[in-house]
Amino acid sequence: MRHRRSPARWLAPLAIVACAFAVYTVVNATLLSSDDAGRTGSAAQERTSTTKTTAKKSKRRGARRRRAYTVKSGDTLSSIAVKTGVSLERIQRLNPDLDSNSLQTGQRVKLSP
Repeated sequence: MRHRRSPARWLAPLAIVACAFAVYTVVNATLLSSDDAGRTGSAAQERTSTTKTTAKKSKRRGARRRRAYTVKSGDTLSSIAVKTGVSLERIQRLNPDLDSNSLQTGQRVKLSP
């Protein structure tokens, strides 16, 4: 009498392939969402720090407004807008030659004319 092979012999490799695909999908989705977070996360970051920027604005009203900002490591145009209280659109309008993807540490960004 011949023994019938167990289905585990072909189910185990299939399960390993399925797990590998699931891990790849999760890691890929996480990497893609972290890339998008750099673009859209600034809006979420701006929402959470609205109270902070409002407090900063009220402190700065009596003080002289800064005319320029020096880029620090890790800065983006949206983070500069949040830090300084100047809208992103205004920064882009005042700095038409500025490329947001190639900001350099030490670079000067105009905040007012």
